[in-house]
Amino acid sequence: MEFQKSPDGGWGWVIVVVSFFTQFLSYGSPLAVGVLYVEWLDAFGEGKGKTAWVGSLASGVGLLASLGCGLLYTATVTITCQYFDSRRGLALGLISTGSSVGLFIYAALQRMLIEFYGLDGCLLIVGALALNILACGSLMRPLQTSDCPFPEKTAPENVPDRYSMYNEKEKNQEETMNFQDKGYGSEDKCLPNGDWGRETSLPKSPTVAPHTKEPEPYKKKVVEQTNFCKQLAKRKWQLYRNYCRETASLFKNKVFSALFIAILLFDIGGFPPSLLMEDVARSYHVREEDFTMPLISIFGIMTAVGKLLLGILADFKWINTLYLYVATLIITGLALCAIPFAKSYVTLAILSGILGFLTGNWSIFPYVTTKTVGIDRLAHAYGILMFFAGLGNSLGPPIVGWFYDWTQTYDIAFYFSGFCVLLGGFVLLLAILPCWDMCNKRLLKPAAPTTFFYKVASTV
Repeated sequence: MEFQKSPDGGWGWVIVVVSFFTQFLSYGSPLAVGVLYVEWLDAFGEGKGKTAWVGSLASGVGLLASLGCGLLYTATVTITCQYFDSRRGLALGLISTGSSVGLFIYAALQRMLIEFYGLDGCLLIVGALALNILACGSLMRPLQTSDCPFPEKTAPENVPDRYSMYNEKEKNQEETMNFQDKGYGSEDKCLPNGDWGRETSLPKSPTVAPHTKEPEPYKKKVVEQTNFCKQLAKRKWQLYRNYCRETASLFKNKVFSALFIAILLFDIGGFPPSLLMEDVARSYHVREEDFTMPLISIFGIMTAVGKLLLGILADFKWINTLYLYVATLIITGLALCAIPFAKSYVTLAILSGILGFLTGNWSIFPYVTTKTVGIDRLAHAYGILMFFAGLGNSLGPPIVGWFYDWTQTYDIAFYFSGFCVLLGGFVLLLAILPCWDMCNKRLLKPAAPTTFFYKVASTV
């Protein structure tokens, strides 16, 4: 399936605007869940590991909300990649800043709503704001494929008779049969024995009476409908087999497999700071009076800056986006390992800014995926990667919380987080090194045929 050429503008800019607000409304509250996490700790009185499950699984609103956010994110990224090619990095950077701006605004908004309306009232208002996503989705229109135009709706009068269970002709036949069965078509005549009776106009042979067996057209329709259901089930099964075959072919690509490992480990280690940074400052006895700005807000605004700048860098031809993505992973891992050494608000704010900027690599992740598998398989591949990214988001905060419950400090927890991100970065780096391609070419290079020289024996 091939799409029309990307317009790189036009209606694409409308797609960028509505995708920006879609991510703003859908991800603003879940990413700013760190504000709610502190409230949940006080409200539930449970350990940090158990309470972190609320933020990681529910994403601040509910389990269905995390499922909806995943579907919305994949939809906005896929449709943007279809509409842009030469300026794809810029477009992805612009739409992905929506979640970061949402994080910055929702962090302050949720804190204010909790003060005025309490935790429950805050969540109700946030859910009501999310309903505006419906208006954004109504403006998204995917590009039609070059080989298959959009199907037109068929008017009821244009539907062929063979697709209907009953047509007008059969309806008239059934009405006629009912009329005859009730005797309305018979006449009163004098029978041979002198009695007056009713002689019907129906055939006297019971074997050919119309009411003794089902009409042939009806049986034909039943057979057609049965065959249609069989063909539909067979087609769906074939689509399922093709999906499994295509999924297996994706994992045969070593870069895609390494990308799958990297995104899983990155979300296990990289997501907890956005959820736990506020509690980290409290555990290090940083006074609230020292908070010039909430750490989660600093994280959010720097994520927006990082997404925009990294997206612009991805459009330069001389920059390899895979190496750029790997660099962000490695530096993120090092920054996570430095959190245990930050004991003041200033150092925590600096690290929050660095981590936020590097988390902006989400803007180039769709770009990297497209370069790895192609635009035709982007939706399939990106859906798989986002599933494991969500799995990492769900596992990361509880693991960090359990480390705190076990050691009563966040030090080991963030060493673990940094190790996970570093491991994912080095796995991806090894997969994209040119030396592997050279080794594969040498292994696949056919051996030169052996040549034998024969000397003609002398006859003398």
